[in-house]
Amino acid sequence: MTILWMNLAIVFILAFFARYFATATISTDSIILIKPKKILILGVLLSLVLVSGLRANIGDTGAYKHSYIINDFSWNYITSQKDIGFGILQMVLKKYSDDPQIMIFTTALITNVLIILVLYKYSRMFELSLYVYIASGFFLTSMNGIRQCLASAIVFAASKFLFDGSWKRYLLVVLLASTFHQSALILIPIYFIVRRKAWTGATFALISLAVFIVLGFNQFTEVLFAALKDTQYGGYKDFSEGGANILRVGVEGAPLLIAFLGREKLRQILPYSDFIVNMAILDFLFMIISTQNWIFARFSIYFSLYQIILVSWIVKIFKEKSQRFIYFSILICYFIYHYYDSVITLNIVYKSDFWDTLF
Repeated sequence: MTILWMNLAIVFILAFFARYFATATISTDSIILIKPKKILILGVLLSLVLVSGLRANIGDTGAYKHSYIINDFSWNYITSQKDIGFGILQMVLKKYSDDPQIMIFTTALITNVLIILVLYKYSRMFELSLYVYIASGFFLTSMNGIRQCLASAIVFAASKFLFDGSWKRYLLVVLLASTFHQSALILIPIYFIVRRKAWTGATFALISLAVFIVLGFNQFTEVLFAALKDTQYGGYKDFSEGGANILRVGVEGAPLLIAFLGREKLRQILPYSDFIVNMAILDFLFMIISTQNWIFARFSIYFSLYQIILVSWIVKIFKEKSQRFIYFSILICYFIYHYYDSVITLNIVYKSDFWDTLF
């Protein structure tokens, strides 16, 4: 964990000074936009990519490396698989090297660059977003669900199309992402669901639906997996690794509670806040359902990145004299959660052939 803790410190410090030396601009909506120093952002990216890209373990990293080694990635093999985009990527990489580390490094590079570019553009407090990106566990998740996090990052990069209502462009990006993980297709109907005002009757209806699904979970899964039995997700019917930690639900729900209480102020300072909030609500709903079966938390991967943007804005909902207290409260709370999740619960042990020899 030493490397991971060092990464958290380096990323936060560089991101903090990137915002400290930032320039402020006024958008066409009369909204103050903070543009952090790009040279320091490169330092942030370097730390994230080197730590993620040079890892030797965590989650299914080993399985991906083994697959890269034993397969030749011919066109026949790629077209026989379900996610051909990822197959093509590996085919190209294998022309240059048979070392699976090149695949791990490349996916880490693409995933983190896309995510950081969007956070750079839409976060109010950039260093807070980066801190939450790591402390909430998404950075670790990106080292586990490689294909799905890559697909999530690709769609996340199309946030401008979501906010502007460019549904054709958004659709094209979703289709591209689905070639890396077919579950990205869920975002096609989601586009039309989230592009509406937050906290309406429909919002509370969705929350109520999630609660009812939890209460009648067995019946829900029977219907769901009957519909998915002929797809690549049909095998999840027998998935039994327990449910997500209820603490995780609280972590996802707390920013939403603040956003609800300060919803009018949030709309004033962030015109497209409704879309961000709606995506964060879907993240929260999937986490509620995942308390019954962890596999449903995989869907939240597409929405939790918007939760990270939201956290960077909720500080500004409060009166100026209270903002410092809220800022440090967020840092402390996420630090405690990160320690509990990665050390106590998961007992993460980071290994790297490169870093282990260096240190």
